[in-house]
Amino acid sequence: MTTSTTSCCPTADANTLPPIPDPEAIARLAWGLAHPARVRILQLLVERQACICGEIVEVMDLAQSTISQHLKILKEAGLIKGEVNGPKVCYCIQRETLETLKRLIGSL
Repeated sequence: MTTSTTSCCPTADANTLPPIPDPEAIARLAWGLAHPARVRILQLLVERQACICGEIVEVMDLAQSTISQHLKILKEAGLIKGEVNGPKVCYCIQRETLETLKRLIGSL
């Protein structure tokens, strides 16, 4: 493989580039956002600013099982949290994690 320098891609000294602060955290959070349905779920939770139970399925044009899988991935990524409320689980945004995501992406 040959490397060439052009005006659009100037060679940078590797010592001047800041290290990526936490590659594992960025990858985990990016995985949580890696599907448009999960992004839409996050938007919905941010807009409502409250815990949401069954409304997620009503708002989105996806099967309950598909929504459940997306919610599971969002929880595993730490972007949302869920609380059992009787027979339902209510979900809300994990604001601290969202702020961490913004900070990590901004540091790239």
